[in-house]
Parts: sequence; C-alpha cells; structure tokens
Amino acid sequence: MTGSGFAEYLPIRRQHEAVLDGPVDVRMATSGDIHAIRDIDTKAGRSPADIAAMATAILDENRLVVVASADGNIVGWGKTHFWSYANGQAPGGHYLGGVTVLPEFRRHGIARALTQVRLNWIWARADSAWYIVNPSNQASIDLHREWGFAEVARAAKLHTTSFTGCVGLLLQAKRPLED
Repeated sequence: MTGSGFAEYLPIRRQHEAVLDGPVDVRMATSGDIHAIRDIDTKAGRSPADIAAMATAILDENRLVVVASADGNIVGWGKTHFWSYANGQAPGGHYLGGVTVLPEFRRHGIARALTQVRLNWIWARADSAWYIVNPSNQASIDLHREWGFAEVARAAKLHTTSFTGCVGLLLQAKRPLED
C-alpha cells in the first residue's frame, strides 16, 4: 500500500508475487468469512472491516459481499452498496463498494473476477452500476475501464464517502446490451 491507502499502482506483475496453482473461485461471503476479510484488510494496510457492519451487509438482500479463494484460501473480497435515495449528485442505485486483494496475490485477475461477479449481480437488478473513487486511485480507475465506467460527476462528498482535501469521482457503467 502507498501512503494514500490505495494499492500501489503497478500494471504488470512483480517477480515476488505468489503463483496460483489453480483457478480462483468467487462465491458469496458468509458470516464465517468475516475474520478472513478482516485479515485481508489488515495485511493490505487498511483498517479492518467492522464485524457488525460486515455481518449486516452479508445478510442484506440489497447488497452483495463476495470472497475469492485460491488454493483453498480466501485471498480477496468485494462488496456492493445500495442507496434507495439520491444524495447531492449521487443518485440512488446499486454501487460497487471496495475490493481488496492480498498484496502477494495482486495482478492475477482476482480483483477483475470479484468485480465481474458484482457487476453481473447488479446488472441482474438494474440498468446502471455506479462507482465512487478518489481520482488518485489510478489502479482502481484502470480496472473499471474494462466495463465502460465513465465519469458523471465530481464532488467532495458522494453519499457517505467524503474526500478530504480533494474531490471524488462518480462513475457509471450501463448494463451491456444482450446479443
């Protein structure tokens, strides 16, 4: 992690990273995964997820929390948020929440897999997916380009996310048309 709290932006894989022996599996999180999620946050240099808030999110039918496993171990996680109301420039709707991958397992497509599963879930419920990001988080911005996320607004606060000393970006991706 860098001083900003975001993953270090390295578009290519580093030599010292873990090598995966098998596929990455993404599944819905259960309450039994909360300690692994908190451990991932800590190892990634982030504040660990609040236990009660994570348990609530896992049980909320309007939200999705997923974990990624490699070689039988949880190595990453991601979530969604749902806002039933607009707040300033941020509309109501389904939002991608954070995604965190253990540092040694980055650049293996795990964040991409976690994001695809969450977007599939959102697009089964809504025409648009929303995403809030700090403009300094280039790794996240580049990851989300694949799905056509485009900036629609800038603000110092978007729903409950405040951006100290700068503005945040609100991006939108529309559900792909079926062939």
